[in-house]
Amino acid sequence: MAYDEDLAQQMRDDLGPLPGLSETKMFGGICFMLNGNMTCGVHKNGLMYRVGKPAHEEALALPGTKPMDFTGRPMRAFVDLPADCAEDDAAREKLTQMAVAFAGSLPGK
Repeated sequence: MAYDEDLAQQMRDDLGPLPGLSETKMFGGICFMLNGNMTCGVHKNGLMYRVGKPAHEEALALPGTKPMDFTGRPMRAFVDLPADCAEDDAAREKLTQMAVAFAGSLPGK
C-alpha cells in the first residue's frame, strides 16, 4: 500500500519553504530531508518524525505519538504519528519543530 498523498501534502504545508529541504521516496513512502538529513516523512500508516534522542521522551508525551517501529524493534530518536491522529495540528506542529531543529543541528550531507 502506498503512502497517503493528502498526508504528504499536509507535511509539506507544515514544513513550509525551508532552505535545503528536499523530498526522497524511501521505504514505500516519502521522506523529507533537510540539508541531506532525514527529518520526517509519510509512510503507509501515518507520519514519522526524527526528533533525536534528547527529545524522544518529550515527543512521545504528545497526543497520539508512539515509538517508530518498522521492523519489530523500536527506533529511538524517531516517533510515529498514526494517520488517525494526524489531524491534531498542535501535535504535528510541535513534532515538525522538533524534527527540523534536530535535523538542522546536524552537519549537511
